[in-house]
Amino acid sequence: MTTTRRNAAQDAVELHGVRKVHGTGGRRVTALDGVSLGFARGTFTAIMGPSGSGKSTLLRCAAGLEQPTDGRIVLAGTDIGRRGEKERTALRRRHVGFVFQAFNLVESLTAAQNVELPSRFAGRRVGRERVAHALDAVGLAERAGHRPSELSGGQQQRVALARALVTRPDVLFADEPTGALDTVTSGEVLRMMRMLVDEEGQTTLMVTHDPVAAAFADVVVFLKDGRIADRVPLDRHEGGGAASIAARMARLEA
Repeated sequence: MTTTRRNAAQDAVELHGVRKVHGTGGRRVTALDGVSLGFARGTFTAIMGPSGSGKSTLLRCAAGLEQPTDGRIVLAGTDIGRRGEKERTALRRRHVGFVFQAFNLVESLTAAQNVELPSRFAGRRVGRERVAHALDAVGLAERAGHRPSELSGGQQQRVALARALVTRPDVLFADEPTGALDTVTSGEVLRMMRMLVDEEGQTTLMVTHDPVAAAFADVVVFLKDGRIADRVPLDRHEGGGAASIAARMARLEA
């Protein structure tokens, strides 16, 4: 299914007829089946669907972590299918940020040091001002010297968010970023992600199973059996569309 999109020049990520097949022979599983989709710059998209619908595979392919079996993926203006693994890794480092359910912070390091760490591993140094700005953007400027054990779960996830943003990525990919958090803390992180879209223009793609989380997005893409089942723009404000999103999910799972 091909969705109606705005001018491709506005899209931070484009998928063109993307198929992803795992396994061979009788164990072949089609995780994505001809997905064509664009994600506009400066927008927040939630990706939902039943278990096994292809949500995480779509995210990983769009981010260049997996190669599609067929089709094209354009990330930040570059056709990543035409690049080797070394080039794709370099593209991810320049253009992509990741946030996962697990915070993946190093306990012996401060918040600021955790934010800086991936850049150091990549052989690039980021200045103290940029680290401070990233922590300030997620409301943790005064916690830069605290270690993970001195931070709440929500604060730890915000450190992970700052770590993803410190390189100023074109696209932030988030896979169940609030899955390990309680309801109140989850809301804090989601409001922070929403603010980054509204005030910083951060393009964000988030996989989630939670209708309340999805309601913070501008658009919800529903997958089923590796195909786009629906694409719903939201007239939302802080969770206002959660009930209608839950109803659509229930119909997909029926």
